[in-house]
Amino acid sequence: MNKDPLILIIDDEPQILRALKTILTARHFQVEMASTGEEGIALAAATLPQVIILDLTLPDMDGIKVCEEIRSWSKVPIIILSVRDGEVDKVAALDKGADDYLTKPFGIEELLARIRVALRHSQQTIGNLSSIVRVGGLSIDLVNYSVTQNGEAIHLTATEFKLLAYLASNADKVLTHRSILIHVWGDADADHIEYLRVFIGNLRKKLETDPDQPAVICTEPGIGYRFITGE
Repeated sequence: MNKDPLILIIDDEPQILRALKTILTARHFQVEMASTGEEGIALAAATLPQVIILDLTLPDMDGIKVCEEIRSWSKVPIIILSVRDGEVDKVAALDKGADDYLTKPFGIEELLARIRVALRHSQQTIGNLSSIVRVGGLSIDLVNYSVTQNGEAIHLTATEFKLLAYLASNADKVLTHRSILIHVWGDADADHIEYLRVFIGNLRKKLETDPDQPAVICTEPGIGYRFITGE
């Protein structure tokens, strides 16, 4: 049985499909391809890929709608690959369930790195997520609600820990301001970005070597934050 990870590419540009298939098969991935949103949704259901690479501009429907449809029944990681580089498009796609976003033209090595991260997320959704997240000397125990830095306990408030746990449990994934605010504070505070900035600043002071140059809790300008593991 072929154990190579399956990647579904949904894009209407033939040259992109050909190039990605050549690159990915050479690196021992299986590849399925679709050139419309409807075909992509059907293939996603039929083949159950480990990662989906999705263009936002498709001939029959918007890629954000495709993302929303797939996310309604699947947790498969979705990487958006699009010429649309505006913050509005990125936030909309991420809020509808996309895991990451790359703008065309893109670097192959960067895409491969994003795919590796997405595959880790894919494995986590089937039960392999550890209760402890480690980054350098930082250790976050998601079950016992404890945080240590080089073996020393770090005191966090309940809200600070809830925020950190949400970031860490979605490590290396872009999380929008809105998704974080809803998860940590609730729907009523979904637009209160000032709350988030204050608490992110507090976490950085407690956890980062240099809070002004964060290496773990990193800002995605205009979009949200990403917890970096460095893997």
